[in-house]
Parts: sequence; C-alpha cells; structure tokens
Amino acid sequence: MRSAADLRRRLGLPEADPATQEAENAFPTFVSLEFLSRMEPGNPNDPLLRQVLAIGEEMVETAGFVDDPVGDEAATIAPGLLQKYATRALVIASGVCGVHCRYCFRREFDYSSSQSAAFALRDAWETAVYELSERSDIDEVILSGGDPLTLSDAKLDRLISAIESIPHVKRLRLHSRMPIVIPQRVTNDFVNRIRASRLATWMVVHCNHVAEIDEAVEAAFAKLIDAGIPVLNQAVLLRGVNDSADALESLCRRLVDLRVQPYYLHQLDRVRGAAHFEVSMEEGNAIIAELRARLPGYAVPRYAIEEAGKKSKTVIA
Repeated sequence: MRSAADLRRRLGLPEADPATQEAENAFPTFVSLEFLSRMEPGNPNDPLLRQVLAIGEEMVETAGFVDDPVGDEAATIAPGLLQKYATRALVIASGVCGVHCRYCFRREFDYSSSQSAAFALRDAWETAVYELSERSDIDEVILSGGDPLTLSDAKLDRLISAIESIPHVKRLRLHSRMPIVIPQRVTNDFVNRIRASRLATWMVVHCNHVAEIDEAVEAAFAKLIDAGIPVLNQAVLLRGVNDSADALESLCRRLVDLRVQPYYLHQLDRVRGAAHFEVSMEEGNAIIAELRARLPGYAVPRYAIEEAGKKSKTVIA
C-alpha cells in the first residue's frame, strides 16, 4: 500500500483531511500487505494502523522535534558507516524498509547522500569495509538501515563475508523489522548463512504490539531460534499504540512464549513529525513499574532513551 487514501479505503475508513497529503509528501506511505492483513477493518484506532497511517498532525511544528534526533550525522565516520559507542559500528546496509513507520527516527535521514550504505556502488562498499578493517577497536558490527533484510540473500552474503574477513570483528547484529512485516523474508538460505558465520550473531527485531504477531511471524521467529540465532525485540513506547501496562504485558508475554527476549523499550526519538506519538517519561516509568510487578524479570525490557552525543543509551528504568 503506497498511499493513506488507499489504506483508508481498504480498511473502510473515512477520507483524510487535506493536511494528510502534505504529511505523505514529507514521508511517503509504504505498508506491506502482510502487515495490513493484521489490521482491524473499520477501526481508526487500530494500533498497527496508527503506526503507518499518515495524518495531518505530522505537519505541526513542535519545539524539540528535529530531523536528526539521535545524532546520526555527527556519528558518521565514512559514507554509510556510523560509530556512536565504543567497540561497535553501524552499517546503513540499505536505504529501503518493508514498512514506513511514521515515528521512525530516520524518516528524514538523507539516504541519497549515503547511498554507499545500500552498496549500490561496489567501491563504496569497499570503502566502508576498509574503514572497519582499519579500526581495530571495533569488534561488533550492526547492520541497520533502512532494513538490511531488504537486500537479497546474495547481497547479504557478500556483505557478511566482507565483514567476516576482518579479523578483529567478532560479533554481528542484524536489526530488522522484516520478520514482522514480511516474515517470509526469513528464508532457509538466509538462516543457513547466518548459522554458518564465524561471527556470533544476533537478530534484533522491532515489534510494538502483540497484534503484529501472527502465525507467519511465529514461524519466522522459530526458524531463527531453532537454528541457534538469538532473537531480541526492541519496541518504542507510542501514544495510542502501546502506552499501557496491559498492552506491553501482552506483548512481552507473547514474545517470551516464543523464546524472543524483550530487549529495549525506547522512549520516542524526537524526530520531526512524530510529536503526537510521545508518551512522557513519567508515564513510561509507571508502566515499567507495573510490568515489573506482573512479569518475571527476564520478560521486562529496559526502558531507555538514545541521546545524541552520549556514549551509551540512557536507561530510564
């Protein structure tokens, strides 16, 4: 689905206000049919719909909401290569996602100038890998984006092989929403390639609400975990999506039942256009306190915020 109007029609919802088109011009609608199939027709407050539906509120200028809230630009050490924290570097492996989340902290990221991140040019790929090879302090590489799983298995294989060739790199993380929004992307070839890597590898997925998990997502998780690949989940605390202890308890219980570790609950990154999603830290702290009373410790994610220029994420609770 490539427009808010089509999305509304498919779900039997009334037409949008004129400001919606402005929001779409600023950040295009893009929703996989798999993700769409889990939304409740006729419900304008569906928690999955709210994450992807362009609305006029995005065009309201709000103090403190900026185009680069987490300091990606300042952390760029080579085209498509970021280093914010000691011993770890992040590769923008693709400028493409399987879904456009309206709260995304990279919704204004200039992928065109970082197109080396998508490795459209072989020499740009080699530049990023060379930079990693020259930094002996880096022992962990994170593949992010966009979404690294929008690359083909063959391209991912070439990229991972290049990273594996760097002796001081010991660990690999793949951050992806694809096992949620297009779970069929978790192919046998992909799983076998990750399992065969000399690198200790983790898959970090992004699921915000229990309704995002259907049988296909369960199967994708199982395929990874049964192959010995740990799966962690990051969620974002979002107004109107999961801003209650009940919603997050249901999500965390479902994740641990599927052997997925709740990893982080992120305070919203204050990117321009996403202010209507913000939940106060006071509310977030209260929700985490309630989760600790309801859940075993391993099922409670760390509540954290990423602040530009800091040497680590700041744990709130």
